[in-house]
Amino acid sequence: MKLIIDIMSGDNAPVETLLGVARAVDQPYSEGVEYILVGDESKIQAIAEEHKIDLSQFDIRHTDEVLTMEDDPMSVMRAKKNSSLALSLRLLAAGEGDALVSCGNTGALFCGASLIVKRGKGIQRAAIGAIIPLTKPFILLDSGASVKPNEDYMHGFAIMGSAYMRAFYGVESPRVALVNNGAEEHKGTELQQATYVKLKESEFVNFVGNVEGNKLPFDQCDVAVADGFTGNILLKTIEGMGKMMSAELKSMFKSGLGGILAYLLMKKKLAAFKKRFDAKEHGGAPILGISKTVIKAHGSSNAKAFKNAIRQAITYAQSSTVDEITTAMAAFAEKKKARKAAAKASEPGQDA
Repeated sequence: MKLIIDIMSGDNAPVETLLGVARAVDQPYSEGVEYILVGDESKIQAIAEEHKIDLSQFDIRHTDEVLTMEDDPMSVMRAKKNSSLALSLRLLAAGEGDALVSCGNTGALFCGASLIVKRGKGIQRAAIGAIIPLTKPFILLDSGASVKPNEDYMHGFAIMGSAYMRAFYGVESPRVALVNNGAEEHKGTELQQATYVKLKESEFVNFVGNVEGNKLPFDQCDVAVADGFTGNILLKTIEGMGKMMSAELKSMFKSGLGGILAYLLMKKKLAAFKKRFDAKEHGGAPILGISKTVIKAHGSSNAKAFKNAIRQAITYAQSSTVDEITTAMAAFAEKKKARKAAAKASEPGQDA
């Protein structure tokens, strides 16, 4: 397979992104994978010389234009259509690669993936799916792209999330929950209330009801459905809490001889705990609903996080996840179309 890497996008690019690629190519999961690096060739060469990276193993596609985090998302289609992000997307759409990894502007990556690479058949709206590694991993979607979706989009998120958990984690009948401010059916805004009805009546998902934020860590669902505004706040709150807890534990174990002795006894368990909740270990989030694999790595990714985003992209692309999502959404679209046709045929005067 071929993996396209947007080297220039992200807070720490191009240094950390190139170092992440260099670490990834030495891993077993990179066996047989070809890398296409998209970015400023002179800068890539300078970093490679400084860090003794062999560039002969990479296919470099040059562009010196960069789409920043502050740019308008539609710049990927207009003002900065020659940026590393835009060129990476066009290469993926043209079939020159099987997957793409970028730390770039979330809105631009989402827009470009939807409009350049295109969504799969029957998919009205793509979504960013973040894996949350709490008591048991679950996928949260949308986690930042669709701030104002409607209930039909939210229904689609539930179907795509379920397909992902079946294909990627082997969960036979994923439990779908709607993130809300209460467990009762009538809770939430008009969007949550309308979505609740959609999911409750759906034959495509295993809906288990609303879930509150304080219940999510305790294995309440396999798929957590939210609008992008709520999902993004929830995701970043969980990330922040993980960092805070890690810092507090570190402080406690440095508080004296007793703390140091306790740390030595708990060292391995603490390392495992930190690794489990460290966002850098999980790399990035897939954009579900796109016809090819697109992974959004964290904008502040360091080399370790970017290396893990690459691992995730390879695993995702080699799985049946994209096909599972497309098949599930195509079946949903056909069912919806048939129902509309049946409803129209039953209207008065249609027999004439």
